[in-house]
Amino acid sequence: MDNKNKELKLDYKLTHTRIGVFQIRNMINEKILVVSGLNLPGIMNRHQFELRAGGHKNEELQSDWNKYGADKFAFEILDELTPRSEPGYDHKADLISLEDMWLENLQPYGERGYNEKKKTREERLKMIADNRLHKDDDEFR
Repeated sequence: MDNKNKELKLDYKLTHTRIGVFQIRNMINEKILVVSGLNLPGIMNRHQFELRAGGHKNEELQSDWNKYGADKFAFEILDELTPRSEPGYDHKADLISLEDMWLENLQPYGERGYNEKKKTREERLKMIADNRLHKDDDEFR
């Protein structure tokens, strides 16, 4: 590999992507979808692409997008994390905490938004236990 390629590769590795939380806001009814990502420009672009293509996984948001049009929605960054300098630092836990804080603050559920409430730790543990019980039941039949 020549020096130019090595230099470009090093620059790429040292360049931090923007990490954080953004919202898609319906400017007609003020409903929002709160989303987080380790690559804000990439995740925002993905959501815009899915909405424009008519294939967003959030059916209610997609329906409103189709009804009101793209110009009635704003993509707004709510908060960003400062990347840590330690090599290999995993920002996922920090990002989850940041997203949870915004979800708690904005409560984008039901009439206020497009998000679904996250399951509590207890609800997730109960689901795991129930799945194991059903799996055990199936094995004994």
